[in-house]
Amino acid sequence: MSSSTSLNAARRAADLTALEADPNIDVLVVGGGVTGAGVALDAVSRGLSTVLVERRDLAFGTSRWSSKLVHGGLRYLARGRVGIAYESARERDVLMRTTAPHLVRPLPMVVPVHRDLGGLPGGLLARAGMGMGDVLRRLAGTPASVLPRPRLLDAARTRRLLPGVAAEGLLGGVLSFDGQLVDDARLVVGLARTAAGLGARVITRCSAETVTADGAVLRDEETGVPLPVRPRAVVNATGVHADRLDPGIRLSPSRGSHLVLDGAVLGHPRVALTVPVEGAPGRFVFALPQPDGRIFLGLTDEPVAGPAPEVPEVPEEDVDFLLRQANRALRTPIRRGDVLGSFAGLRPLLHGDGNSSDLSRDHAVTVAPNGTVTVVGGKLTTYRAMAEEAVDAAVARHRLPAGPCRTRTLPLVGAASREELDSLDAPRRLVARYGAEAPAVLAGAAGDPALLEPVAAGVTGAELRFGVRHEGALDVEDLLERRTRIALVDADREAAREAARRALAAHA
Repeated sequence: MSSSTSLNAARRAADLTALEADPNIDVLVVGGGVTGAGVALDAVSRGLSTVLVERRDLAFGTSRWSSKLVHGGLRYLARGRVGIAYESARERDVLMRTTAPHLVRPLPMVVPVHRDLGGLPGGLLARAGMGMGDVLRRLAGTPASVLPRPRLLDAARTRRLLPGVAAEGLLGGVLSFDGQLVDDARLVVGLARTAAGLGARVITRCSAETVTADGAVLRDEETGVPLPVRPRAVVNATGVHADRLDPGIRLSPSRGSHLVLDGAVLGHPRVALTVPVEGAPGRFVFALPQPDGRIFLGLTDEPVAGPAPEVPEVPEEDVDFLLRQANRALRTPIRRGDVLGSFAGLRPLLHGDGNSSDLSRDHAVTVAPNGTVTVVGGKLTTYRAMAEEAVDAAVARHRLPAGPCRTRTLPLVGAASREELDSLDAPRRLVARYGAEAPAVLAGAAGDPALLEPVAAGVTGAELRFGVRHEGALDVEDLLERRTRIALVDADREAAREAARRALAAHA
């Protein structure tokens, strides 16, 4: 790599100074979510001088509020969308085996089959759907050693895997496997750092004030100082806010809400619970076990009217919906008091008629009259394909001197084979979150045992320091909201706040 993968305050300042001295660049990427970070990595890996600017922080928006699933598109297959389903399966394979094998693990998922919730016909339908998904797995080239084949379970096995499931009327279950990210925000940070290692300038707290055919004006949000730049191409990857840079884009944002639960509420299940949504074929509610022992219960698919908020809130009706749907399959109902926290993200769906759950999850790449390339729609799993298409469009429109796309075979910082990861001398929790960099996280403690003690939710002071020194965290919220996700539960946030302040002060 041409430069360090570390992002921090000093590098940010240096990148701004260098950009002021020479404002001529090949590609300006606006938006620091998974798509923008993917575009920056794709562009710089083709040999293009690349700058990514993000008004807030990496993964500030939708990219940290997903279900953390890297899925093979079974839902789209159920709707006859074979193309997008195959694309999902193919991109899942790239993520799990090349791009980020350290951040993605196989997740077993079980659909319990109850006599009064679809019965045997429902179970057979679920099994048929899982079988079609397995065909996609094979077509994508994913071996069964990475994602095992689906199978039927008897009632006893279903209850062992899902201790909280209702026993009355239980006929059995359908077991399948998909991919699960340990943390969606960590994927975004990994993409940005890998791009930085190849020479891209990744600048947070920096907005694009204006974009015209003649150039762009950036604004340092820390100082308020404007910074004119002359990019040959601009890629707008701002998600639900894409229409701010390209008024020709029409979006219909959809809210996906999740609840945070203690795993004990469902008996610490070993698999994800999948419950078909009543009266909505092809839709499911998931109870997804997390590495820290908690469970994310989601998700909704509701249209959002008016301007998209920067930080969406979970409304009461979404809580009611999720609890009602999940409780249909449970022995002991989940109650409001069991909810530890919640989060919601907005999907940047392309405008269309009908319910938001029926809108296309296809992405679109468009070119505005001023030459700005906008990429919208899609989903986290297919970010890489979206980025490739956006850079292709920018290269073609502006005749940029670019090489071919390399991201199908380009591992992210921290990526390694399973054998290499298993041999690392570091706690398994750190290996799951940092991959091959786990020993470096430990080394950052500099022999201070206090920095290896958890401050909240299993997170240590050494991890907070690593977030400041190498992952671009500039304040307490960056650390707690996005580098560690401690802030998903209010009590954890308060318990860790002082440790986050100390980590920032140590690198000041």
